[in-house]
Amino acid sequence: MSAQQTVFFAVLVRDKLSWEDVCADPNLRDLPFKIELNRLNQIVMSPAHPRHSRLQTKIARVLGDLMSDGEAIVELAIETKDSTKVPDVVWASNATIARRSNEISWLSAPEICVEVLSPANTTEEMDKKRFLYFERGAMEVWFCSWDGNMTFYGPAGKLKNSAFCPSFPDTIVL
Repeated sequence: MSAQQTVFFAVLVRDKLSWEDVCADPNLRDLPFKIELNRLNQIVMSPAHPRHSRLQTKIARVLGDLMSDGEAIVELAIETKDSTKVPDVVWASNATIARRSNEISWLSAPEICVEVLSPANTTEEMDKKRFLYFERGAMEVWFCSWDGNMTFYGPAGKLKNSAFCPSFPDTIVL
């Protein structure tokens, strides 16, 4: 094991890692994957695939173009009952941004949280994230399939299209 791998391994096995610790640790910068924390404050890593990155970027661009009075943000940390989750894209109103802008990770969810699904994601995993985002105050949670098909949810269940951004397309074309 190299010295770098040893340091990285030591970082991964520390007890009670906070989101602030993750953000401040130089060993965790510039990694080729997304990091979240689970309910035990353990690091959960997801490798970044170019298709996932492109879908994420396109969703953020379209959402930002269609919605005024706020902004689309990629990979925003949100504290949930199951520790820190990082949706691929969110849309937050200017009022929400003003309330939360000084937080290391937001204590409540922005209005829209979007997850780009990878082939390895399970329905159970995504249902849990959807529940956690609604529990923290999200108005809608969207999923984008690997093929670019969008699914929209409100707190009461599945929506035909977004009520918050009705002109958002039902398919993202790369």
